[in-house]
Amino acid sequence: MRRKIVFAVIAIVILAIVAYGIYYVNDYYHADDEAKSLMNGTDNVKVIKTSNGLLLDGPGNDTALIFYPGAKVEYTSYLPLLSEVSKKNIDCFVVEMPFNLALLNQNAADEIIDNYNYTNYYMSGHSLGGVVASQYVNATNKTDGLILFASYPTSEIQKPVLSIYGSEDKVLNIEKYNESKPLMDNLTEIVIKGGNHAQIGDYGLQDGDGTAKITPEKQQEKTVNEIIKFID
Repeated sequence: MRRKIVFAVIAIVILAIVAYGIYYVNDYYHADDEAKSLMNGTDNVKVIKTSNGLLLDGPGNDTALIFYPGAKVEYTSYLPLLSEVSKKNIDCFVVEMPFNLALLNQNAADEIIDNYNYTNYYMSGHSLGGVVASQYVNATNKTDGLILFASYPTSEIQKPVLSIYGSEDKVLNIEKYNESKPLMDNLTEIVIKGGNHAQIGDYGLQDGDGTAKITPEKQQEKTVNEIIKFID
């Protein structure tokens, strides 16, 4: 009798864990209508389905940016930002991560770099996606630089780094970010006045974030300008 009770308790615990896991991976930030409207591309940028995400193919053919989304954010949320980058001669790959978690596929960039022939590759990522992108840069010698959006590395980065975050960002752990600065020998830091955490993408408000004092369009415009300046 006692054994049956133990087995029943174990079964209940397992079911609870599975149920929570299903809830967790399905509870994520969805791309808004503006981002979804770009799935078919624009006059200047073709959107091409790849084996692990999307290629935003603009007029350039020499340099590519590989982007890892933030945790629990639908990858298509970043199409407005990356479409504008692609218009400026830098093709962009945005990776669709398993369960919207970049931690589950750190080496996703390998599949892109091994199958395309760009001269220069830059890694990038938002929030946790940036942490994982920095780990990829640190573990390989396949990229020319790192672009972080409201993120930071956990180990030393030898490549040039562009770090961008908003002054009203309340999701980024600013203490850990500041502690990480000595890990980036060649750092360009940009703080966008009035920007917050979520407006890098188009997925609505994020829990715990600060209130932005500029529009998403303005924050992304400033972000794009800094990306182009850094890569040029």
